[in-house]
Amino acid sequence: MADDSMTENSMIVDSTDDVVADVATEAVAEAVSEPVAVEVGDDDAEGETAAEPATGPEPAAEAEPEPEPEPVVLSEDDVIADAPKPAREKSPYDRPGKWYVLHTQSGYEKKVKEKIEARAKSLNMEGKIHEIAIPMEEVTEVKANRKVVSKKKLFPGYLLIRCRLDDDSWYAIRNTEGVTGFVGAGNKPTPLTRRDVEGFITVDDGPTDEAPKRAKPRLEYELHETVQVKDGPFADFSGEIVEINEDHLKMKVLVNIFGRETPVELEFSQVGKL
Repeated sequence: MADDSMTENSMIVDSTDDVVADVATEAVAEAVSEPVAVEVGDDDAEGETAAEPATGPEPAAEAEPEPEPEPVVLSEDDVIADAPKPAREKSPYDRPGKWYVLHTQSGYEKKVKEKIEARAKSLNMEGKIHEIAIPMEEVTEVKANRKVVSKKKLFPGYLLIRCRLDDDSWYAIRNTEGVTGFVGAGNKPTPLTRRDVEGFITVDDGPTDEAPKRAKPRLEYELHETVQVKDGPFADFSGEIVEINEDHLKMKVLVNIFGRETPVELEFSQVGKL
């Protein structure tokens, strides 16, 4: 009887465990199938309803390459404008010493210049006698019916000398062969003004033997100049130039024919200076 009672009790316990297990299983199933209610506040209603899961930092966007600057093209004028400008040469008037006019024997200007330079060197006076110039100008002449530009002395029989004049330098210059004296009031040499110096001496990198006065050549003949006819029916006649045709190398000269001045057209080669 006792064994039967224990067996019956064991069966009741097993049945009870099965019932409990079934109830637990049904409860879990109902919990999973029911939707989870999420309370939404006022702030969340205006924004997102649920936070998105964090997925880590987003990869940085690839930077776009900067556009290359367009090449700057300079015109010839821009290049010239940007080019460094050379320093302007000082006026010959601002060089050491003063400029004087020296009178020489006509036709000996170059020889006198060379002798003064040699004398200054032999006497160690190069610090006082600085520079000697022969003023020149370009002249258009006609040779063999062709225009030829040549250089001629602007002041035949004269030199320009730049020096620091004192008794020693004056004596050395004045006693050079071919020199007849300085130009000035009385016996006192008169220095040239700035205007005269800059008009007779070209501005360059240093001393020069020749100092052209004019950039544009002038004609050998000028209006109202008196010339002599050398060739043609009016040879040996003289007259005044009243018209010059540089392009055709011709001129009109007033020639006195039988007591009456008559304009005669002549070529440059047919006339000469008196």
